[in-house]
Amino acid sequence: MDIIVGAKLIVARDELQSLVDVLTARAYRVLGPTLRDGAIVYDEIKRIEELPAGWSDRQAAGSYRLEKRFDAALFGYAVGPQSWKRFLHPPIERLWQAPREGESFSVEQDVPATKFAFLGVRACELRAISIQDKVFLGGRYQNTGYQRRRQDNFIIAVNCGEAGGTCFCVSMQCGPKAESGFDLALTELIREKHEFLVEVGSADGSDVLRHVRSRVATPADTAAADAVVERTAHQMGRTLDTNGVKDLLQGNLEHPRWDAVAERCLSCANCTMVCPTCFCTTVEDHTDLLNQMAVRERKWDSCFTLDFSYLHGGSVRKQTRSRYRQWMTHKLANWIDQFGTSGCVGCGRCITWCPVGIDITEEAAAIRSTPNAGKGVQRGGS
Repeated sequence: MDIIVGAKLIVARDELQSLVDVLTARAYRVLGPTLRDGAIVYDEIKRIEELPAGWSDRQAAGSYRLEKRFDAALFGYAVGPQSWKRFLHPPIERLWQAPREGESFSVEQDVPATKFAFLGVRACELRAISIQDKVFLGGRYQNTGYQRRRQDNFIIAVNCGEAGGTCFCVSMQCGPKAESGFDLALTELIREKHEFLVEVGSADGSDVLRHVRSRVATPADTAAADAVVERTAHQMGRTLDTNGVKDLLQGNLEHPRWDAVAERCLSCANCTMVCPTCFCTTVEDHTDLLNQMAVRERKWDSCFTLDFSYLHGGSVRKQTRSRYRQWMTHKLANWIDQFGTSGCVGCGRCITWCPVGIDITEEAAAIRSTPNAGKGVQRGGS
């Protein structure tokens, strides 16, 4: 069958194994959702039996739990605590190591060689990847480690069949349907048969799909897939009014709401750790006890930590209110000045995984309800 970019086909549930096998044979490391430690996380997938069949999640502010579904859906959940960021921009990255060689030393750099195939990427996560592309690859100086991990990715998106209680991707125009940035996009259809409508998004996707048994989608198949996405779009657990939000936040840097949220915020940095777009890091140098090896590592950091804004003489943001204000204002406003896009994709992870249930949509609405409470200009990075 001649499969062109933009084609829509139907693939049976069991044929997903063929898709995994084809990618594995092409030296991809296939990563997808699986159950572990009471959550749906991303890990290496060899068999489709490792996918979270028949499981869903229930999410609210500060709350996450798994529940059994009434069907055997493979992707019948929203998003878990992890994002694909941990593979492309890993939590700990060795930049180089320098072993001693007599009276001299050599410098060795790590060169990632793994090709990633991501299975189950949601529309909001696709947008997050594109945002990080701008951060790491779009400027004058590029992150070479990210560049090497990002190249040759094979992305299999999944259009959402169920929104989570903290999702607001519709507000951010980031979902629930994947529009671009994928090689293949799946919509799960559970009717008389358990099938997937597959949309081809690239020449690589077309080439891979030729090795998977499929049939051409009918208008009824396409309509069923559209109905899944439409239903999900009306299930959003949250909304965020983005109209003028950049000016709103930048013009209310002394709003009393920052003090109110600071009374609850633990500065634990959970929100930045689970966020698929946050990119703050620190660099640490280590040597062994015998002074035979020096190592430099880059690690995730957070604007919520006191030391992150440390300059000579002390931290610039000593109070929790200033750190939360920095995060939220950068995410929804200053990010636009830096990268031409909001830093939020509406996945809701920061709400779900906040121990005290702080809700970014609620905080933005509170400031909007009483604007112009304070003025000022905030400068600085993430």
